[in-house]
Amino acid sequence: MSTANFQMVGVAGRRLRVGQWHVGAEGKSRDGTPALPLVVLNGIGMNVELLEPVARLLDDRRVISFDMPGIGGSPDPIFPYTIPHIALTLAALLDRLKIEQVDIMGISWGGAVAQQFAFQHKARTGRLVLAATAAGGAAMVPGNPSILGAMMDPMEYTVEKALRRNLAMLYNGGGSGRVSLNAAKPPSPLGWACQMTSFATWTSVPFLPLLGVPTMVMADEEDQLVPPANAQFLHHSIPHSRLEMFSGGGHLFMLSQPEAFVERLRDFLAGGKARRAA
Repeated sequence: MSTANFQMVGVAGRRLRVGQWHVGAEGKSRDGTPALPLVVLNGIGMNVELLEPVARLLDDRRVISFDMPGIGGSPDPIFPYTIPHIALTLAALLDRLKIEQVDIMGISWGGAVAQQFAFQHKARTGRLVLAATAAGGAAMVPGNPSILGAMMDPMEYTVEKALRRNLAMLYNGGGSGRVSLNAAKPPSPLGWACQMTSFATWTSVPFLPLLGVPTMVMADEEDQLVPPANAQFLHHSIPHSRLEMFSGGGHLFMLSQPEAFVERLRDFLAGGKARRAA
């Protein structure tokens, strides 16, 4: 059961289901300043509830996430969208919530939006965390062909039984630690297709050297969907970024190893250095 508070918010011509944890939390960074809220952007087809294991542990700061259009409780988009459109939507959502600056973490597909937001809205970005993600469809080192092939048919993800079977294959691939998918909700075919298309037509390669915000890249050595070579590319393309590697967690290592993940995440967000830099 999710411990988040949910509300439907109209923003930038869309209605989004927004989840928030620990509203009013007043953690401190190492310099004594209040901890910024953390926005978490999820992977393809993943609803907010799946973030519960990580968000619950981050009890020293406000955590915010939302279902992408056509995912979870957010209605289908009226028109297809791009990654820059979703980054602008996030900025408008923060305006509605009266939040000036945030730390931002993108998981898998959400890492694309996180990179784009940090580039478009550098002044509003404190620290950037990129987990199990890549620099776009065209620039991505591809994963296991059988897993990638299963992602091409959105109908496989719109029936609950098939959804959990496919997500188990998609996200547990390569991991020795299992991820609970009981909270997964089937996305709509349109929602799934829009996410796939927006990522395939986007890349961050031209602006990665220009990000200019403290960045940590996180990956798992056994990720079969987004191989760790993608993390190495991001790390070497983003000046002064830090790299954290996990092992045995698969694509969703942050959910299969939440305690270890949150320990490193909290250290970085508080101003510390990553333990394993390459």
